[in-house]
Amino acid sequence: MTGISEILVLVFLILVILILPRLFKPAPEKPLNRPSKAARLRPGMRAGIILTLVWPVVTALYWQPWQQNPVPFLSFGILPVFLSWSLVWIFAGRKK
Repeated sequence: MTGISEILVLVFLILVILILPRLFKPAPEKPLNRPSKAARLRPGMRAGIILTLVWPVVTALYWQPWQQNPVPFLSFGILPVFLSWSLVWIFAGRKK
């Protein structure tokens, strides 16, 4: 008789541990209506991103670093972009 009672206890424990919590799971939370990351960008930030892409291309076409010395291109094409975004990053950190 003890064999049947032990099996019933195991079945009861399985029901309590595995199945019962699934029956009482909480209601799913409603998703928040947040604007996408692109929608939260300010116009100045968008202009900065476009200038980041356009400025090195224009300076590369002007200085032609693949034919001549690449130092002017690095000085006037890449370095200003790097310094500008560094300043944006520093001032954004100060605002917070």
